[in-house]
Amino acid sequence: MLRDDQIVEILELVDFRISKTELSAFFRAENHENYVECGDQVLRNFLNGLVIHLRGTKENPKNPTAVLAKHKAEIPAKEGAKERTEFKAKPKDEERARGDQSPSKTKPAAKKKPFKKPAPKVQVVEKVKFNFGKNKKS
Repeated sequence: MLRDDQIVEILELVDFRISKTELSAFFRAENHENYVECGDQVLRNFLNGLVIHLRGTKENPKNPTAVLAKHKAEIPAKEGAKERTEFKAKPKDEERARGDQSPSKTKPAAKKKPFKKPAPKVQVVEKVKFNFGKNKKS
């Protein structure tokens, strides 16, 4: 998560200067009196600056994962917040997910529905001859 001063620095990488107050106007509620819609020019310059910030330049390339890890380390931990563990989804069928054993035969297999053929297509236009605007009698 980027702070406002980091966003200002990213925009300065592409020589686009903006103050923190101008930047905060983009993040206000739409019904607030100081709300300003983010224009294309600001967004374009921010994205170009973000590319330079994460990847670096041709002369001075950076590793994006190292830059993101640095930002993550700078974020202060909240008091009383415990370390978040990564969410790992459980497989739908745990027995199928086991690689060491074959699935047990305790559960009966679900009965499959027979495949229905779709209704035949009805041709709306049949045997129409197009003359392409030419009046030719054959």
